[in-house]
Amino acid sequence: MVPPSLRDSRPPRPELEGDSDALDRLWRGEHSSPHQVLGAHPATVDGADGVVVRAFHPDATLVECWMEGRAPLALESLGGGVFGGFVPGARVPLRYSLRFLFPDGNAWHRGDPYRFEPTLGALDLHLFNEGTHRRLWEKLGSRTTVVDGEPGTAFAVWAPNATRVSVVGDFNGWDGRLLPMRTLGVSGIWELFVPAVGEGALYKYEIRTASGGLLLKTDPLARAVELPPATASCVTAAHHEWRDAEWMQARARRQPLREPLAAYEVHLGSWARVPEEGHRSLRYRELATRLVEHVRRLGFTHLEVMPLAEHAYYPSWGYQTTSYYAPTTRYGSADDLRFFVDACHQAGLGVILDWVPAHFPRDEFALHRFDGTALYEHEDPRRGAHPDWGTLIFNYGRNEVKNFLLANALYWLREFHFDGLRIDAVASMLYLDYSRSPGEWVPNEHGGRENLEAIELLRTLNLWVAEEAPGAVTIAEESTSWSGVTRSVPDAGLGFTFKWNMGWMHDTLGYFRHDPVHRKHHQDELTFAMLYERTERFVNALSHDEVVHGKGSLLAKMPGDMWQKLANLRLLYAYQWTRPGKKLLFMGSELAQPGEWSHDSSVDWHLMEEPARRALGEWLAALGTFYRSTPALFRGDYDDRGFEWIDCDDREQSVLSFVRRDGESHVVVALNFTPVPRTGYRIGAPAAGSYVEALSSDEPRFGGSGYGTRKAVSTEPVPWHFRAQSMQLNLPPLGALVLVPTG
Repeated sequence: MVPPSLRDSRPPRPELEGDSDALDRLWRGEHSSPHQVLGAHPATVDGADGVVVRAFHPDATLVECWMEGRAPLALESLGGGVFGGFVPGARVPLRYSLRFLFPDGNAWHRGDPYRFEPTLGALDLHLFNEGTHRRLWEKLGSRTTVVDGEPGTAFAVWAPNATRVSVVGDFNGWDGRLLPMRTLGVSGIWELFVPAVGEGALYKYEIRTASGGLLLKTDPLARAVELPPATASCVTAAHHEWRDAEWMQARARRQPLREPLAAYEVHLGSWARVPEEGHRSLRYRELATRLVEHVRRLGFTHLEVMPLAEHAYYPSWGYQTTSYYAPTTRYGSADDLRFFVDACHQAGLGVILDWVPAHFPRDEFALHRFDGTALYEHEDPRRGAHPDWGTLIFNYGRNEVKNFLLANALYWLREFHFDGLRIDAVASMLYLDYSRSPGEWVPNEHGGRENLEAIELLRTLNLWVAEEAPGAVTIAEESTSWSGVTRSVPDAGLGFTFKWNMGWMHDTLGYFRHDPVHRKHHQDELTFAMLYERTERFVNALSHDEVVHGKGSLLAKMPGDMWQKLANLRLLYAYQWTRPGKKLLFMGSELAQPGEWSHDSSVDWHLMEEPARRALGEWLAALGTFYRSTPALFRGDYDDRGFEWIDCDDREQSVLSFVRRDGESHVVVALNFTPVPRTGYRIGAPAAGSYVEALSSDEPRFGGSGYGTRKAVSTEPVPWHFRAQSMQLNLPPLGALVLVPTG
């Protein structure tokens, strides 16, 4: 009951008060269904039918109910900040607004949030609890809408173990007493429509836990949040008018396995800075011009952006996500990001987004123990705590958590038109004992180390993406030998489109570190990857992970003087672009940065003033142009007929040669991994006839020595390398030759 000291001196009015125990719980901030007390309710008072209206504000001295066609009705104080009044002859639903008057003379006039029906239906609740709601962001979180003629914002949040949830924000003084939400059945969802709250409003959820504590949480499905270190959610709506219809229609018809894919990996915050403005990062709209032009010139087909979901800790590079549905405001608004992706598409570039479902940080304002319990994570640290990164692991077996993640993947693809997702740290999801010693992990129900719930999540993810975003790709960063990462789900695989080839990356960079005089002893490091090339559909990735944490830049890994280092880089890129598999290269690699990447500074663009480094960029551009225009280099990436060694055994001279095919068309590649030119070097020819040099990494315009290669060569009936025809080439030092048949 409301304490007598808070009651009005007049006699109780049970016909207005209704359930006095409910009033007491409302006053104490413990009522889970305030709509049962507040708002408009049918009633009979003194034999007359009508409606009782109740309102709540603990600081008000007077409350008036305003209705069209009637004089304002002064509501009576029922104690504890609750006011009530009877409207004879009225019916529910009743349209009205409330005017609150305060001791300081100020007044507050607004629509009553407690007169509206729920903004979520029974089907929405069922699908969410089942884990299958594919448009979850359209129901949970905050969304501007119009209900019964009143514009406002609908709020909904999942907090099943809370005893009370309130919306707090700059529209109610961040007072958790004023806008308590209602629970919707046993769904665990709390909901409230607040009239007159619109775009730009800042808010959070105040959550009372089962133990009586109070938490202040950012909305897990907020579609915008404040610029860090501030953490409030922000009401927003999309207004961008897309102009990429042609791209999206064509994407749905594409066959990613048989098309070129060369991705430029970028951390948007450190790609370029503005020195005149405190070295700030470029905004999305600025990047839509400068970054897009740069990547197009280099011949890439795609951008791959490191995580853009909001992250409080900038040095995490986005991999410790705090707001999964909110693009980071560091570079602009959500519509600005849409503008950026749109500009990429209009320029003929696809855009892939890094996505992080493997773990989330322990920030108290975010998902960690969201309703006072381990809601999104596991309670048991053997399953819920990540030993490497100090983060938390999602409870993939909980339907609602699974739905949160799966819908989030679709959200980025549908609402921002991203062309694919690169899923981070897949290996850590697949194994229960990942980075754990014996006794530090819990086996699955069969006694094994496989995380069956995470496996199911990843399979469902890939099925949903295929159905909801035709033509979009999913790429796994999976660092183990897990079988079937890119095998289809019906064939018992995980269903990813591609997988990063971490083994190729490790072995190839290890080989290039060797002084050329010793490379003859390590030829297998280059060729070994072809033994498992057909086990998955790989991406040859030289990513940000290879140029941080003391690993040195790509240039620093290359042996020799500066000329040899740059020649080795040209050779590395040639090998990467001509062997089977899609491609990925991290920003800054096009100008041979001498130092490691730093998220706090820009790419060293001043290096482009050096002719040798400018020439390296020209080599990448030439490679990219040739790659995109030569089907033999991409259509057969995952076909046994698409690649064939000519010779992989010439260890003594450290030379590799191979053929890439697309049907009857083909390309011949010869790579010399030493600084010694090979004059008259004979290789077997895949077909009789004449060949012309399409690319040579040793041309002066690319920074090479200009060694005299043979621009055109005809085959001879000299058996070589188990072929009836052969040809003699002049292989340049630390150089790559690419030849195509004439005619």
